[in-house]
Amino acid sequence: MTDLDLAEAKANMVEQQLRTWEVLNERILDTLERVPREHYAPAKYSNLAYADMQIPLGHGQVMLEPKVEGRLLQALDPQPTEKTLEIGTGAGYLTHCLAQLSAHVTSVELFPDLREQAEHNLQRAGVDNIHLHTGDAARGWSDGRHYDVIAVTASLPEMHPGFHQSLSMGGRLFLIVGQPPIMEAVLITRVGEDQWATESLFDTSAPALVGAPVSQPFDF
Repeated sequence: MTDLDLAEAKANMVEQQLRTWEVLNERILDTLERVPREHYAPAKYSNLAYADMQIPLGHGQVMLEPKVEGRLLQALDPQPTEKTLEIGTGAGYLTHCLAQLSAHVTSVELFPDLREQAEHNLQRAGVDNIHLHTGDAARGWSDGRHYDVIAVTASLPEMHPGFHQSLSMGGRLFLIVGQPPIMEAVLITRVGEDQWATESLFDTSAPALVGAPVSQPFDF
């Protein structure tokens, strides 16, 4: 795909996917236009980097659709002074976007090869306000810090509070909750020491966070 083709695909992404899905925050749109998504998609999918689809990354993981990433970023609205936690680094594309919007990003990836590839992608892009970890965050991530923004990029089959306590006061958490075919994206805001407000955002579907807890049915 030529540079001209990529520019056209990116423009179509913004006008036909993001804006029609009510991603209207110009700061978010500028970030999504500026970060080269094709540099993060696996080589065999680079021509589809701006398509309205999930892009496979291996291990059952995906790059989410651009419109979902746009709504995620718009809902969280990371600010230049805020600290962000990302669960599921993947290829590093959303990590890059979050790093453009916030002061610092801590990102956790379960699979070492995906983390290494993301690190390569982000270093090539010159992104340095990040810290990548390899680890299991299926039940939450407790590193002794509180975060203003938490983005969980895979779904939870069932809501659990593992990430809630890692929010700072006023902090925002994005989750996709439920099981196929339809799941619910929600925004959770910490409004008190033991109080959180939940807002329903949209219906979508995404691969489950590996190892996320699921209640076992009773045997009769």
